[in-house]
Amino acid sequence: MKDKPRYKRVLLKLSGETLCSPEGFAVEGPATAAVVRAIQEIVKLGVQVGIVAGAGNFIRGRDLAGNPHIERATADYMGMLATIMNGLALRDTLQSHGQDATVMSPIADPRICEPFSRRKAIGLLEAGQVVVFAGGTGSPFFTTDTCAALRASEIGADVLMKATKVDGVFDSDPLKNPSARRYDKLTYRQVIADQLGVMDMTAVQMCMENNIPIVVFALAKKDNLMSAVLGKSVGTYVGP
Repeated sequence: MKDKPRYKRVLLKLSGETLCSPEGFAVEGPATAAVVRAIQEIVKLGVQVGIVAGAGNFIRGRDLAGNPHIERATADYMGMLATIMNGLALRDTLQSHGQDATVMSPIADPRICEPFSRRKAIGLLEAGQVVVFAGGTGSPFFTTDTCAALRASEIGADVLMKATKVDGVFDSDPLKNPSARRYDKLTYRQVIADQLGVMDMTAVQMCMENNIPIVVFALAKKDNLMSAVLGKSVGTYVGP
């Protein structure tokens, strides 16, 4: 008998770095294929999956914005374009593994991906496709975290799952402090009041307003995505 997933519709927020090796750059086949295989396993359970991927493997708009010759808005648009590259890589890798997928973006050229449509996205999810939401919100000054919270709200996701390098939310950086304590559960208000590094505060606020729980976990840890979808204790759970 198959395990029954706790969540029917999931918005998975991936960092761009999940698509390459720890010291790598851009998109690397083995790393991207590993992500896709983990996604396939939850799709087999009947889970509907939407994805928002960052672009840190190419460029971070906020970092480039420090360049005195490039405006912040321009830097953000450059980051949005990089998320489209990641979206195309995810789509093709999913398809090469036998999983139908579509990339949607509010700023893309229709020759390479579809314009974002809430109704169509929901229809595709219900039909069993994975939908990759690329191009951010389409506007500068918003992070891909906020885009993930926005798309999760628009498609009526049951949960926003943020895949990170570390397995949850800690009281300090676990990569620098071996004694850092991991939180098993937090409320939205705790995250906002203590400025914990779960997601940017706009994203957390949006999830709180739309009653969408957030699960923060390490994607690289074996079976973590599956365990999170099944409702097992994985990483950190953020909710009411």
